[in-house]
Amino acid sequence: MEKELKKFDVAELTHMEIYTPNPDGTLWFFKEILGMIETARVGQSVYLRAYEDAYLHSLKVTERNESGLGHMSFRTSSKNALERRVKDLEKSGYGKGWIDGDFGHGAAYQSVTPDNHLMEILWEIEEYRAPESEITVLKNRPQKRPTKGYPVRRLDHAMLMSKDVTGNKNLFMNELGLKLSEHILKEDGTDLGIWLRATNTVNELVFTEDEGSYDKGLGRLHHFAFLYGNTQNLYEVAEIFTEHGIEIEAGPFKHGISQTTSLYVYEPGGTVWNYMVTPDTLSLIQIGNQLAGRKMK
Repeated sequence: MEKELKKFDVAELTHMEIYTPNPDGTLWFFKEILGMIETARVGQSVYLRAYEDAYLHSLKVTERNESGLGHMSFRTSSKNALERRVKDLEKSGYGKGWIDGDFGHGAAYQSVTPDNHLMEILWEIEEYRAPESEITVLKNRPQKRPTKGYPVRRLDHAMLMSKDVTGNKNLFMNELGLKLSEHILKEDGTDLGIWLRATNTVNELVFTEDEGSYDKGLGRLHHFAFLYGNTQNLYEVAEIFTEHGIEIEAGPFKHGISQTTSLYVYEPGGTVWNYMVTPDTLSLIQIGNQLAGRKMK
């Protein structure tokens, strides 16, 4: 029974925190170009949400000397589910302890990955309630689509770099109950990359191998992604990025993994962002030493 409950204890990815040495540029990027809405400012942090995000924020932008990941946060399916996952995290040795909460949510339990990425799980969270002027006729959407910028719909996933991909797979599947959507295996049968999910989306958390992460003592963020509605959105926003001198790293193109169409850019603070549209199907695959048709070095 406990094993079955674990599969449903973690319900969804709720928000992420990033660090930026250029807060003005980062906020301009997300608010003016990508149409995200500012909901609060606390200390050195600004809280933003996309128009289909269910809660008060999905992105926390914090001023720091270097860009990087602050933390990722998942919500559990109930208070009891939170207590069960905390017990397993404590036993795993990766638990750090409780924090009182943050803007928009109550107490959260923090843990780290084998590569020292900071994670948290929580239950109590405040849902977004649109003001009268922003109430939409679409009853399953939290608010109207913004008229500013080229607005993203919601937070989708993050890719983290890891020296111990298998260790992360064991932690998130065994202690938190996330499910494996797809993975890449090296010739020796060990994991090169894993795509994990709590919901029925393609993925919410990805780990790929990076030998440098552990040596630096802090897990690295490769990118995280916001969702658009269709492929054409990516070509249109790519033109806007070009006009404003924003560096495009790659795309738009279609991934072999997950079958998503994506666009990667650098926001002014230095973090890589991925804008994507998703397919309707999921698959579990083992690719060996090939990634998107290329031999892995």
